[in-house]
Amino acid sequence: MKYYIISGEASGDMHGANLISEMKKLQPNSEFRGWGGDKMENQGLTLIKHYKELAFMGFAEVIMNLKTILSNIKFCKKDILEYKPDAVILIDYPGFNLRIAEFLHENNIKVFFYISPQVWAWKQSRVKKIKKVVNHLFVILPFEKPFYEKFDYHVDFVGNPLLDEISNFKKAYESEDFRANNKLDERPIIALLPGSRTQEINTKLPIMLSVVEKYPNYQFVIAGAPSQGEEIYHSHISGDKQVSLVFGKTYPLLMNSYAGLITSGTATLETALFQVPQVVCYKANSISYAIAKRLVKIKFISLVNLIMDKEIVKELIQIDLTSEKLAHELSIILEGEGRINMKNSYTNLITKLGGEGASKKTAELINHYLHQN
Repeated sequence: MKYYIISGEASGDMHGANLISEMKKLQPNSEFRGWGGDKMENQGLTLIKHYKELAFMGFAEVIMNLKTILSNIKFCKKDILEYKPDAVILIDYPGFNLRIAEFLHENNIKVFFYISPQVWAWKQSRVKKIKKVVNHLFVILPFEKPFYEKFDYHVDFVGNPLLDEISNFKKAYESEDFRANNKLDERPIIALLPGSRTQEINTKLPIMLSVVEKYPNYQFVIAGAPSQGEEIYHSHISGDKQVSLVFGKTYPLLMNSYAGLITSGTATLETALFQVPQVVCYKANSISYAIAKRLVKIKFISLVNLIMDKEIVKELIQIDLTSEKLAHELSIILEGEGRINMKNSYTNLITKLGGEGASKKTAELINHYLHQN
């Protein structure tokens, strides 16, 4: 079987790699071609474009890079037709992938969509299009299946792949001396995860760093994104700030952290699964935020709160993301009842996410649906 896979960001590359690994167990002679990253390539994907070339965040940024995006879509369509896959697997990245799905439907190419577009947050009208152009949709959040059922659309809930990823990491993690290897002292660690995109880092990292001097009994460690160089981080770290920087060690960092200041997105759920109390930080381009505020129809921005349908972690959004408020919320989770309650809620969250095996279940379902037809 020949598969074309499209993932447009780091998290999708991770989930795509795990999916390819499971599919190869079921279909050892399968071929994989597409868009992703190093992890998918290491699993045998013939990599056509790296996700680093595709990461445009926010409405304003998309408009500014529209010519490049349209060129990528055109190239992708041509490459798929020339490759002639048995099926195409689209992983998240909805702005791009839904356009491709429509094209595939028109050309009678089977479409599997792994990790649902967040249509429950905004543009619910997209459900009609998804029903039409996607043959099978695999969702990873427990509230997504009943959401789609309201539109008379059957989807498969496969569990959340982060459970597998983090479980596998913990099993393989060697009790290395993380502190010694990264020149850290014995003070409790507060992890800073400012995001992976340039504009995210430049917007949020300075605010995160502004609270460092208020907590001399803790050490702050930045999780550097593999797609970025050291320069962008050092440009925000003044000489008098004792802040450390590690690259490609986000999971080891969370494993050893006492608390975290985390940018909104998948990282909030990863932090919760490592049982690290956190404050969620979100600040975007003012134009992008103004548009999003009009369109988005959700009560929370963090996956932790969305899954639990109540505020488990504090979200500091846009003008609320200030040094003073960040310090206040951080103090609440460093000790006492606020910290205990958050960790207890994390336990309930893990139960609600279901069991492990999302990648395996998805691979088995793809195999089943293909042979069924």
